[in-house]
Amino acid sequence: MAPMKFLLPAMAATLALAGCSGSSPSNKQSQPEALVSLATARSGGVASTEQVYGAVERNAETQYNLVAPVEATVQRIAAPGGTAVSSGDLVVALTPSPTTHAQMTQASAGAATAQQAYERAKRLRADGLASDADVESARSAAANALAAKRALSTQTKQLALRAPGAGYVQTISATPGDLIGSGTTVATISRKGSLRARFGISPALLARLSRSAGVTLQTNGGEASRTVPIVAVDPAVDPQTRLASLYVRLPSTAGIETGQVLSGQVALEQVDSGTTVPYDALLDDGGQPYVYVVKNGVAHRHDVTVGAANDKRVAITKGVSTGDKVVTAGGTGVEDGMKVRTK
Repeated sequence: MAPMKFLLPAMAATLALAGCSGSSPSNKQSQPEALVSLATARSGGVASTEQVYGAVERNAETQYNLVAPVEATVQRIAAPGGTAVSSGDLVVALTPSPTTHAQMTQASAGAATAQQAYERAKRLRADGLASDADVESARSAAANALAAKRALSTQTKQLALRAPGAGYVQTISATPGDLIGSGTTVATISRKGSLRARFGISPALLARLSRSAGVTLQTNGGEASRTVPIVAVDPAVDPQTRLASLYVRLPSTAGIETGQVLSGQVALEQVDSGTTVPYDALLDDGGQPYVYVVKNGVAHRHDVTVGAANDKRVAITKGVSTGDKVVTAGGTGVEDGMKVRTK
């Protein structure tokens, strides 16, 4: 039985060695790595922006309205829509309508009759058969009839509708042969020169608005085209849109037309210098913003305090230093202390 005492310890030692050799492959397995993109936190300025929408105004400052002075018939369109015109150029030629011709005849006859009545009243007064009041009444009636005749005559001489200033014909609302009522707008001309546009903005943002930064206009593709100055701010709320108003001046070289719909961005808060990171680096955990800072191939979570921000960059006032490498893509699959490799 004595040999068995030595055999059991030997077998235990053998099993222990086998167990140790079996655990070594798992220890050699690599820890999980996340595939990410990195960017460097840098020093610079950033401004918070707000998207705004508006349109070029249609008013007396931006266009001329050519109006028929009396009822008339369109004789000729001298400058169709889109035609560039200078001051004095003929746009539409009108002729008096039959009704206007009749009014002219009636006005001439009425003026002549009133003048004859006035002359008769003066003769009767000289003979003592009329009072001074009778003469004054006849004189007033004659003056009014003559004024009406002259006004109608002047209006009928203004049937050649000409451009008051340089611009281009925007609309023609009639065709040759159409009967146009008195006071009807026949044509509009967009004035050459600077235009004014109105943008709507939430009244709550006016206190944060950076007026000196202007409005950055955007093309249809959303790209910035040019920045124009803000010339006025109206805090009164539009009852339909519930928005306040910003007014900007558009240069004549902008290639923008009256009535055109515009979009742009305005600056709300601006940081001139400080640490900034790409907007894509910012993550959120229940309202706490944070980023992953990578050092020696390992991602570390840094809770941060943010300042001004836009859709491209964010100012970081606490939590990140200039020069730090931050994760900008793949961060949602990263955990604090995880190894990472770049794409």
